[in-house]
Amino acid sequence: MNLMIKVAAVFVAVAALLFFFMRDTLLEAPTTAEAPPATAASFEKLANLPGAVGESSGVAVLPQEGHYLTHNDAGNRPYLYKLNKEGKLVETLKLDIKNVDWEDLAQDEAGNIYIADTGNNNNRRRDLVVYRMNLENPQQTEAIHFTYEDQKKFPPSKKERNFDSEGLFWHDDNLYIITKDRGQGETANVYQIPAQPGNHKARLIGSYKAETETEVTGADISPDGNTVALLSEEKIHLFRGFDSPATFFEGDHDEVSIEGAGQTEGIAFENNNTLIITSEGGNLYRYSL
Repeated sequence: MNLMIKVAAVFVAVAALLFFFMRDTLLEAPTTAEAPPATAASFEKLANLPGAVGESSGVAVLPQEGHYLTHNDAGNRPYLYKLNKEGKLVETLKLDIKNVDWEDLAQDEAGNIYIADTGNNNNRRRDLVVYRMNLENPQQTEAIHFTYEDQKKFPPSKKERNFDSEGLFWHDDNLYIITKDRGQGETANVYQIPAQPGNHKARLIGSYKAETETEVTGADISPDGNTVALLSEEKIHLFRGFDSPATFFEGDHDEVSIEGAGQTEGIAFENNNTLIITSEGGNLYRYSL
């Protein structure tokens, strides 16, 4: 009996020593390799748009931090709306031009704003125009009229209807017009016109064909000129690694899902790594690259 007690005592002592030296390992929480560490969401809703903006179709980022410019779609008044990141309406700019079908905003390095009156759902318009104005004198606007060099019929056959546009960006004194394929919903054509008042032929310089059905609803280029973003419903299409913004569609391409964002219409770079997005559903979003 005494021998058994001694053996038990030795066993307990050894077990205690083992626990003492291995306690960190034994008490450590189990880990798995299945789930990566949690990261902050890259897509977030900032605010609801003000009631005056019922159908936001384009957006631009203003120099004042956290302030943006937007407008409504076809059939609405020719107004630009300044708002902040909380969705509060700061100012309404009433312009003395028509809003046939405003679809996007772009801006240049001098602070000029370009309003794309380029909506062309039925592909029959002959009065396509981009308006140039400066926020310091919003009543003074200049018209950049254009026609597509390869459009011969107004409208063309249904399968050939790719002369509607909802995407516009400025770079190096040129405007880049991105079409919305109404015919087959798969090819975004890219046209170039001078960013100068007058009458121009929009020159077809290339195209982007998505892997899935895609209708482009907005476009912008980053301040450093290294990234082009195209927007479609609940998707962002990012292009990098191109030789020139004029051939961005030849660069590396990533498609990002923003499921749940609804009918996303306006997109603009806040900086080289951040995008501001608006939707027709009345939401203001931010996406971090």
